[in-house]
Amino acid sequence: MDIVKFTSAFGFWLKNKNHQKPIKMIVGRDARISGSMVNSLVCSTLSGLGINVIDIGLATTPTTEMYVTKEQAGGGIIITASHNPEQWNALKLLNEKGEFINDKDGKEVLEIAEKESFTYADVHKLGTITTADDALNYHIEQIINLPLVDVEAIKKANFTIVIDAVNSVGGIAIPALLKKLGVNKIIKLYCEPNGKFPHNPEPLPENLTEISTKIKEKGADAGFVVDPDVDRLAIINEDGSMFGEEYTLVAVADYILQNKKGTTVSNLSSTRALKDISQKYGVEYFSAAVGEVNVVKVMKDKNAIIGGEGNGGVIYPELHYGRDSLVGVALFLSYLAKSGKKCSNLRASYPDYFISKNKIQLSQDTDVDKILEKVKANYKNRKDVSINAIDGIKLEFAHEWVQLRKSNTEPIIRVYAESKNEIEANTLANSIIDEIHKIIG
Repeated sequence: MDIVKFTSAFGFWLKNKNHQKPIKMIVGRDARISGSMVNSLVCSTLSGLGINVIDIGLATTPTTEMYVTKEQAGGGIIITASHNPEQWNALKLLNEKGEFINDKDGKEVLEIAEKESFTYADVHKLGTITTADDALNYHIEQIINLPLVDVEAIKKANFTIVIDAVNSVGGIAIPALLKKLGVNKIIKLYCEPNGKFPHNPEPLPENLTEISTKIKEKGADAGFVVDPDVDRLAIINEDGSMFGEEYTLVAVADYILQNKKGTTVSNLSSTRALKDISQKYGVEYFSAAVGEVNVVKVMKDKNAIIGGEGNGGVIYPELHYGRDSLVGVALFLSYLAKSGKKCSNLRASYPDYFISKNKIQLSQDTDVDKILEKVKANYKNRKDVSINAIDGIKLEFAHEWVQLRKSNTEPIIRVYAESKNEIEANTLANSIIDEIHKIIG
C-alpha cells in the first residue's frame, strides 16, 4: 500500500539523516472520512521503524508544523489532501523545522520508496505512540502573544463573524481562535469535523455563495472561509462580496508594514498588488517560484517580515515559516478593528487587479521548454518588458504581467495574466496564447 511505503521511506530517510539515533515525529490530520484509517497506518508504520510518535489527532497543517518545533521532533506528517475533494487523502512531509521538505529531500524519499530500501526495527525496539491534546491551544496562545495581534481592539469592535470550515478541522480551530480574540458573535457554517464536505472545498468565489448570503442575512462584519487543512484563508466582505483570495496576503502585509518596515515576498503567480503596497511603504518586494517551499526560501534569504501566496496563504515568520489561516485571521481582524473601516472599504483601498487563468493543451511529444525559450527570445530586446525565468517565463509590463508555466504531470502550458480588469487580463492572455499557437504551427 502506498501509505505504508511512503511513510516507511520518509521515516527511514529521517532516521538516516539523524544517524539512526532515536527520533520522534508529530502526526496530525484533517477531518477527512479516511483520516482515522490513514492515521492508524502512518503511526503504526513509524512505530515499526523504531520512531516514537506523538499523535496530535485532528489538527490544522500550521498547528502540526508548530508542534514539531515545540517538541523538538525530527519531523512530522500531516494527513491531508488540502483543498482536494473528500475522497482523496495524502501525506504532507515536514522536516525538523516544521517546514515542508524541499525538492532535493523529496527526491531522496521517493528514491527510497521506489526501491523499497527501508528496514524496520527489531520487535524489541519498536517506537512508542502517544497522544497529545494541547497542540491547538499552544498554537493559539503563540498567536495571541504576537505584538501586532490586538485582542483589546478586536473585543472593542464587537465583530459578528461568519465562518465556513467545510466540515474539517477549521471547524474546531477557527471558533477557538475567535473566542480567544474576544469575538463572541460567531455564526458557524459547516463546522462539524466529520469530513463530509458540503461543497467543493477549495475557497474560490463559485464555492462560497452560501456564506455570502448568510453574511448579508445576519448583518455580519466579515466572513472567513478556510480549506480542509486550514492553510488558506478567504475573506468575504460585509456586503457578501469577495475580498478576494489574492488580497488576503495584501491586507495583512499592509497592516504589518504600517507597524514595521521590512521586505515582502510572494510567488510569481500572485497579484502585483503586494508589490504596489511594498513600494508605498518604501520597502523591497521579491518574487519566488510557485510553491510554499520556494517562497519560504526567498523569505529567509531576503529576511522578509511577511510573505505568502495569492491563494490566501499568509506566512508570518514571527510565528513560523508556514502558511497559516489562524494568524491570518488574527492579524486581519486586528487591522480591521483598528482601521475603523468596513471590510469592503478596506478592500477598496487596494489597487484593483484581475488574474485570468488559462491553459494550452499540447500533444505528448511537444517540447514545452523549446516553446518557452522561443517566447523569451521574442521579448528579450523589448525595453517595455522585463523577463523573469525563475519559474517558467514571466513577462512584466508597466501595469500588467503574463506568466507561462509548464506542468510536470500533463502536457499543458498554464497561462496566467494579470491586468487592471477582467477584459484586459483576458486580452493579454489570449494574445500570448495566439503567439504560442503560431510558434507551435
